[in-house]
Amino acid sequence: MTYKNKTALIIGAGISGVAAYDLLISAGAKPILYDANEKLDIEEVKKRTCELEEAYVIVGELPEVIKCTLDLVVLSPGVPTDTGLALELKQRGIFITGEIELAYTISKGKLIAITGTNGKTTTTALTGQIVSDYLKYIASVSKLYSGSAYVVGNIGIPYTSVAMDTRERDITIAEISSFQLETIHDFHPQVSAILNITPDHLNRHHTMEEYIRVKEEIAVNQGIGDTCVLNYEDAKLREFGENLEKSSTVKVRWFSSAREVSSGCYYDDEMIYQAKNGVKSPLMNIHEMRLLGMHNVENVMAAICMCDAIGVPMENILKTIREFKAVEHRIEYVDTVRGVEYYNDSKGTNPDAAIKAVLAMNRPTVLIGGGYDKGNTFDEWVESFGTTVKALVLLGQTADKIEQCALAHGFTKIYRAEDLEETVKICADLAEEGDAVLLSPACASWGMFPNYEVRGKMFKELVGKLEK
Repeated sequence: MTYKNKTALIIGAGISGVAAYDLLISAGAKPILYDANEKLDIEEVKKRTCELEEAYVIVGELPEVIKCTLDLVVLSPGVPTDTGLALELKQRGIFITGEIELAYTISKGKLIAITGTNGKTTTTALTGQIVSDYLKYIASVSKLYSGSAYVVGNIGIPYTSVAMDTRERDITIAEISSFQLETIHDFHPQVSAILNITPDHLNRHHTMEEYIRVKEEIAVNQGIGDTCVLNYEDAKLREFGENLEKSSTVKVRWFSSAREVSSGCYYDDEMIYQAKNGVKSPLMNIHEMRLLGMHNVENVMAAICMCDAIGVPMENILKTIREFKAVEHRIEYVDTVRGVEYYNDSKGTNPDAAIKAVLAMNRPTVLIGGGYDKGNTFDEWVESFGTTVKALVLLGQTADKIEQCALAHGFTKIYRAEDLEETVKICADLAEEGDAVLLSPACASWGMFPNYEVRGKMFKELVGKLEK
């Protein structure tokens, strides 16, 4: 699609919306940045755009005269496709798209796209680092431009903010959420990956079936020469991959933490192996990694499959993996205070992600949980506590719900806090030398914090203020 002289309405004036506005300006379009929140300061929003005071920004109610002039609508990821305005504009026959699709249609080079309920950010960051290190290595050897790696998407850098900068030799590695996949049309990665699918965002997608369908859309436009990397231990993805192998020309590569696979990577007895062209080869011992937990072994195997598919030599892949450290807010080591290790897993915003963090702990742990209620259940999370979790400190909207669930499962060492500052103090009193304190809330941060990053940073600041 060409955007020159097209009138485009961008719904949502957050980071993604502003980046989409700037990209459309660069593409010669006539964008309008709109947000239904009438309390937003229009002048402050304008200052965040490339046009500054000249930017076209509307808040509150969208005038009818604007609706009649639109050629397309770009939804920010946080705006549901079934919101009243989006449905109205779609019924008028206006083309509805999203910021990921917008960026894809303008960007150049190859694309690796990664989705899944959990592990996306770590896997995206690791894959991006492997590709970046390799491209820099090629440039140092050849003394020629070999391309750049752009790590974008739900990881915090809007794809739209770099799309215009990309060139044919570049490789973009994008973390893609289910919200972003709702509005794709031609989005076509050369390599895609779905890491896992467990219940999440059901308040947005309404049913698990719809959530699964949207996740699988990441591979809908793939074809000859493309690769889709899937988790063999996820029953839904195994079914999806087997059907993909039968009905298309897409190459499916599997990763498994429990058994050998015919093509891809698998774990066995503390080793990661690769299966390729009928040959099975040992790659590395998991203790060579700096990442904790079996879920990170899975993330590493997925990254190996993707980078191998894009043409990165195995020796370069493994070198970066050995040096790679945990991403901020993902079982991130914070500090040791009076013999107690503190870990920040604020990105554990659903029970399945928080289970992985609990299973990664190798010592008695005081666990911090609670936050915004996304409609999840917490039974499996509580069951994962085993003998590892010695106490649970709860805060936020879901505190009552989680406490009732924990008591039903026989876990009684539960404490309540009004805010994160009180939570950290309670944890410091409960934890003994040799223990760990883990922030892995199993809930979103909304209602108490703008996002999980703010929650994680505050936790780290509070730990830093503890008496050493």
